[in-house]
Amino acid sequence: MALREIIIVPDKQLRLTSKPVETVSPEVRKLADDMFETMYDAPGIGLAAIQIAEPVRLITMDLVRKEGNGKTEPRAFINPEIIGASTETRVYEEGCLSIPEYYAEVERPAQVRIRYTDLDGHVHEEDADGLFATCIQHEIDHLNGTLFIDHISRLKRALVMRKFEKAAKRGYKFVPAKTA
Repeated sequence: MALREIIIVPDKQLRLTSKPVETVSPEVRKLADDMFETMYDAPGIGLAAIQIAEPVRLITMDLVRKEGNGKTEPRAFINPEIIGASTETRVYEEGCLSIPEYYAEVERPAQVRIRYTDLDGHVHEEDADGLFATCIQHEIDHLNGTLFIDHISRLKRALVMRKFEKAAKRGYKFVPAKTA
């Protein structure tokens, strides 16, 4: 496993549409391992491959670790897609490792049905709700070149982008604060 650099806005790579993974190869498994290490180090609960400059449709996630009980439940989603969504919505405060230190409330479908391939090459369909639904939608957005700030008002989004563009021009690198 290797720790990878997380790219941040305004990096244009974050706007790329990621390509499907053709086969679950040793290279894909290695990439997933690198993503888990990077995600845990950040620390975060989800990471899309594009966030480490790998434009492939791969997501890693661990929602159990967020609870702070020392347990982990790492999950990888290859070529994930939303195949159904509820009309009911829910608002969650979201953040992103590629937009450090910024959080905003985002409204999304409360439940979604997803289809994905696991690291063993098996295809699954699964219902997601709560934090899982929010996180999987957030990460799939990344694979499609969409950021969570695209779901907030144009004014707020412009302010966030301006802040990060100014910082990038000055050579400032945002580093997520580590929690003890």
